[in-house]
Amino acid sequence: MERDEDIARLRQLLSARLGLAFDDKRDPQLAEVLRARATQHGLSGRGYLDRLGTAWNNELAALAEAVTVNETYFFRNIEQFNVLAEVVLPERVRARSGERRLRLLSVGCSTGEEAYTLAMVAAERVDPAWDTSIVGLDVNRAALRVAAAGRYSRWSLRETPAAAQHRWFHAVADGVEIDERLRGRVRFLEYNAVDDDPLLFAPDTYDVVFCRNLLMYLTPATVAAAVARVTRALAPGGYLFLGHTDSLGSRPTALTVQHTHGTFYYQKAGVVPPARPAPVPARPGPPKRGRPKVRQRDQVLQLVQEERFGEALTVLDGIDTAEADRPDVMLVRGAVLAHLGRTGRAAALCRRLLDRDALNPDAHHLLAECLEGDGDLAAALEHHRMAAHLDAAFAMPRLRLGLLARRRGDPRTAERELDRAVTLLRHESDERILLFGGGFGRGALIALCHAELAAAR
Repeated sequence: MERDEDIARLRQLLSARLGLAFDDKRDPQLAEVLRARATQHGLSGRGYLDRLGTAWNNELAALAEAVTVNETYFFRNIEQFNVLAEVVLPERVRARSGERRLRLLSVGCSTGEEAYTLAMVAAERVDPAWDTSIVGLDVNRAALRVAAAGRYSRWSLRETPAAAQHRWFHAVADGVEIDERLRGRVRFLEYNAVDDDPLLFAPDTYDVVFCRNLLMYLTPATVAAAVARVTRALAPGGYLFLGHTDSLGSRPTALTVQHTHGTFYYQKAGVVPPARPAPVPARPGPPKRGRPKVRQRDQVLQLVQEERFGEALTVLDGIDTAEADRPDVMLVRGAVLAHLGRTGRAAALCRRLLDRDALNPDAHHLLAECLEGDGDLAAALEHHRMAAHLDAAFAMPRLRLGLLARRRGDPRTAERELDRAVTLLRHESDERILLFGGGFGRGALIALCHAELAAAR
């Protein structure tokens, strides 16, 4: 039986050599992997780990196959491919008209469905005379062998439009095979996310990068390095697509958030803005007097804490117009209105906030809660996802996404979102819990997540 210290050491090696993050809930799986790999080489667990710490690259690749997940299908999250077809490729074709070439990259391509989907969309939208290159990267050699072979079960086509099925797939005995014309447009390469390949990630290379559902498996340090690497490799004006579980926050470095077609994505700035001159330090003046209007907001929060929502609204009504128009005061008013059941007025207030700043995660989340209350679950999901993506540390939308997934009968998504909510709730701000927690405190919300997780499992 593997010792706890051996499992901890394996986790450390996976982090250092592959950039993968595993929490202790994965210990039984890691114990089984360690036992199987050590037996394969006739080694003890400790002996295997000692050797793995050296330049044992072939075994590292085999270990990556054993611990990584390869669940995907063609046209997964089809709204992102709609953006690619209708927004991104037409714009990049205009930008590259002088060179007549496009470069697309799929990072964490798994068994190749995403990379081939990129090729299908590009074939429909880009002149075949152009030099269009699609590259898929993954650390899992077994997955890359499947990708290169281009053979899949029919279940992989479950979201594929009929026209694409007819044009790009041929029936074979055990499923379908990618048309040779398409396979010739895609290259697959083995790549470890902890490595910085200067040629593969040369500056200003790629027009489009898909890096979906990979970051959530990596350590924070590996995520930061990978995002910096991909951003550097994007051409000015190029686009980055992440999965629904990944986020760079509302204002990532050198990238702007775009939101169309019911999804979000990122665009690299076309021109680097000049550096601003350092501000001249102001001379210290007399201390400013306290602002009574801000103290009124604190009074409102205290009344919300005591669930005296009607009185809280009365105080808010007494704040002067300029103060009431502040985004933080508007958000509190919206939360109070929602607590009073006036979701229509609260939603209108949230939309006003989003008209001013479409990247306000709290406004997206509160609007989603109002939409849930009014029965518009599809729109609520979209705004909850946007809130979670704009602020990766925001626990409340993760909690709601988990609960909604349970309601839809999707236990896998429910487990993923509720797990993340438990982690984030421990550090969630008191004010967000007060405004969006539905009257529950931090401990009660964590207990709720655990109860829902047990039911989902």
